[in-house]
Amino acid sequence: MSEMLRRVRALVRKEMRQLLRDRSNLALGILLPGLLTLLFGYGLSMDVQDAPVAVVLEDMSPTARDAVSGLMLSRYLAPQVVDSMPAAETLMRDGRILAIVRVPGDFSARLAGGDAVVQLLLHGTDAATARAVQSYVAGAFAQVPARHADAAAQHDVRGALGALRLEPRLWFNSANTSTWYLVPGLIVIIITLVGAFLTSLVVAREWERGTLEALFVTPARPAEILFAKLVPYFAIGMLGFLMCLAAARWLFQVPLQGSLALLVAVSVLYLLVALGIGLLISSLTRNQFLASQVALLTSFLPALMLSGFLFDLRNVPAVVRLIGELLPATHFLTAVKTLFLAGNVPSLVLPQAALLVGYALVFFVAALAVTRKRLD
Repeated sequence: MSEMLRRVRALVRKEMRQLLRDRSNLALGILLPGLLTLLFGYGLSMDVQDAPVAVVLEDMSPTARDAVSGLMLSRYLAPQVVDSMPAAETLMRDGRILAIVRVPGDFSARLAGGDAVVQLLLHGTDAATARAVQSYVAGAFAQVPARHADAAAQHDVRGALGALRLEPRLWFNSANTSTWYLVPGLIVIIITLVGAFLTSLVVAREWERGTLEALFVTPARPAEILFAKLVPYFAIGMLGFLMCLAAARWLFQVPLQGSLALLVAVSVLYLLVALGIGLLISSLTRNQFLASQVALLTSFLPALMLSGFLFDLRNVPAVVRLIGELLPATHFLTAVKTLFLAGNVPSLVLPQAALLVGYALVFFVAALAVTRKRLD
């Protein structure tokens, strides 16, 4: 028995020393749980705060102004008065606001008559956020009839509270379902998984097997070697994209309001970015296990949690929002959601495409710079 315990203690000491020597294991076991705890505890929120809302006051009477005062006092809403509906609609299409509150010209007269109507237009690309904004706006207007109960003195309290109706209408998501928001976002996740995660193992695998040295003695240049390694994974990534596109259209009936050619072009750009990230990681680490960990921490998990796929970046702290804005996945997700649900909006899609071109160039140049035909 004592001999067995001695052997076990020796083996445990050996494994502990090996664990301490392998810093990648320590990073995965200690750094990752710590980061996830801080991120979920402080950085991410399911609540909607400071939601930008445009207010169109077609009735300039004191009664109408008093009615929208509840919006100004809400800590969940960030209302801004807009001169006209066309201006508010432009803000909505550009993604700068989440809702439009339209107070019609006959609001005061109809409120005195006990049947006032306020129109609420919601940006429906994120159905959960739209429902939250609708509840906040409804809560802000709920006290209006009570404050003007003298206009409905002939009714009881319940009748006064029913004197104002909110008419919501959902833009860009007429089905009012999260599926229309989540399915296009899966394109981002799948391209990231195939492009960055799988490609991160390519060069590292060659280093581990010793076959990269054999390539170095050939006339092939580093750029040619990297290009040859990219082609199969580019094909796999495009196949995954086409499968997602087919599922979105025929399985989940998600409409494509924008141009299919533009969607394919933007997706190709992001796939090149993801491939560049994977090649850079693979060339730097030279170890498959370490490369997979780095790819997980720097590409897949950020794309899943910080791109706006699961959480609206408007609702997170400024530091986390800044990190999210630096991710290529964030800009690709914005372009994909816009093309699927809103249509061809050049003011949103073209800047995201230009940023993806810049990211692709940076990562490919960096991967080429660290891939030299020499042995360290």
